Amino acid sequence: MRNLKITVNGVVYDVQVEEADGTAVPAAAPAPKAAPKAAPAPAPKAEAPAGSVQITIPMPGTIVSVNATVGQTVKKGDVLVVFEAMKMENDIQAPQDGKVASVLCSKGENKESGAVLLTLE
Repeated sequence: MRNLKITVNGVVYDVQVEEADGTAVPAAAPAPKAAPKAAPAPAPKAEAPAGSVQITIPMPGTIVSVNATVGQTVKKGDVLVVFEAMKMENDIQAPQDGKVASVLCSKGENKESGAVLLTLE
């Protein structure tokens, strides 16, 4: 019989392994589980920019042009921002008629997926 220590998912167990001669000895009880680690506190949320409709970038990319300005009235389908991702230019269009409340990007900026580019009222 051999005594071994085995760690599974961060929990250490003392076990006994039966030798090939066929004699069996009951295994030791597992060591008590470690207390789970406390979850990190959530990051504070940034205040939402003005405007009720947030226009986000669908994938990481570089802003090529910003075709909207604060206060501008836009129609559904107007191209608000053009960005480059994977060597292709992509248009971000207005999802509805509205007025541009804020512009949160500028030409040449790199944006991560889901970043808010502008808001509409």
